[in-house]
Amino acid sequence: MAKQPMLKFVTVERDMPQKREAQQRREDFNEIYAEFAQAKAKEQSSRCSQCGVPYCQTHCPLHNNIPDWLRLTAEGRLQEAYEVSQATNTFPEICGRICPQDRLCEGNCVIEQSGHGTVTIGAVEKYITDTAWEEGWVLPIKPQAERAESVGIIGAGPGGLAAADVLRRAGVQVTVYDRYDRAGGLLTYGIPGFKLEKDVVMRRNDQLTQGGVTFELNCNVGEDISFADLRAKHDAIIIATGVYKSRDLTAPNSTSKGVVRAIDFLTASNRKSFGDDVPEFDSGELNAKGKRVVVIGGGDTAMDCVRTSIRQGATSVKCLYRRDRANMPGSQREVQNAEEEGVVFEWLSAPKGFTEKDGNVTGVMVQKMRLGAADATGRQSPEIIEGADYVEDADIVIMALGFEPEALPALWDQPDLEVTRWGTVMAEFTTGKTAMDGVYAVGDIVRGASLVVWAIRDGRDCANAILDQMKAPQQVAAE
Repeated sequence: MAKQPMLKFVTVERDMPQKREAQQRREDFNEIYAEFAQAKAKEQSSRCSQCGVPYCQTHCPLHNNIPDWLRLTAEGRLQEAYEVSQATNTFPEICGRICPQDRLCEGNCVIEQSGHGTVTIGAVEKYITDTAWEEGWVLPIKPQAERAESVGIIGAGPGGLAAADVLRRAGVQVTVYDRYDRAGGLLTYGIPGFKLEKDVVMRRNDQLTQGGVTFELNCNVGEDISFADLRAKHDAIIIATGVYKSRDLTAPNSTSKGVVRAIDFLTASNRKSFGDDVPEFDSGELNAKGKRVVVIGGGDTAMDCVRTSIRQGATSVKCLYRRDRANMPGSQREVQNAEEEGVVFEWLSAPKGFTEKDGNVTGVMVQKMRLGAADATGRQSPEIIEGADYVEDADIVIMALGFEPEALPALWDQPDLEVTRWGTVMAEFTTGKTAMDGVYAVGDIVRGASLVVWAIRDGRDCANAILDQMKAPQQVAAE
């Protein structure tokens, strides 16, 4: 009888890919984790308990068949593992890098709950698909037959690209419209290279282009082309714009020079990494080099900003968050990485305004907080500690307070496009259908600011709903 390759969590300890030393990774924007070697990937996959109720799978928005591809990896059947992984996830190598596994699959792993340490699911997922690209197992998109129907997708982020992939494989004519000069949305311009190197995203963009997806870039719907014209041009429209409007802080001197939005700061940095001409970066306006940096916020975007500032050569980087570490919405893994790299976190601290000189920001007026009674959701509300205010010196303040949807009905002159009281588009979560005939919506523009993995799920579900509407067969597993 063959030796059992699984259930080794008792004898094999949890191990992550080697992480570069903090001082070394402060110097560049390369990813901080090395790749698993085949032997290590097999070893770590073998820790899976193959439990009867795989909570890792049920807590993954894509319901990836995680126990199956872990077993295949442990058995050395890596191409089969890739095929199983790709069947439910359009971009597994991206999710393996940027998903908050500690809150999703790994955080709900059965052996993690039993105290043995979770299976390193994300690292294995990344390894499987990176290897698939190297070995040529990732095949071109080649529909078996072309269809006459066309779908226009507004937004080239993960939701739009996932929908494009499913539709194109079924032979549908797909055009993706995006306001930026490169596809990928926040994958390209919002997430720093140390979490997601850009060649990984560009490789998928190239695959879609070579597979017949048409990209209309530098195209701002509502200005360069009307929404009505798009509806007339295509059999269906998918709205996948994401949410890009930054939440503002109304406070004294909030318009001072040096108070900047997180999306602008991160986009400038990523553009520079592509070799683009970025005047706002070169002038120092969106560049942390030689500056005292204060980032306001506690989510993953704030973590991206503090760690980018370190790499740009800031003299000091501090992060203000109004709750404590345990209540921080961002990934705890990211907080640890930031601390290792030299970021200082000021917990229970909230801004009440800014100090300035000659129109330039010089500091943040900080209110110290404490956590009071829990609200209806069980989360404690922060309360101001009177008399504990102070000023945190700063040369640049980066606002990472989250994102809100743009007013699409007004921007696109579409009063019939129904939105919620938060401004998100009203659509069915399972299909993306809106009240407008032939118009669908997916991702953050429906959910509000959320995770890339949810956008991928929505894009895939929506595309399959459109294929159903076209009386097309359901999409088969991606090659």
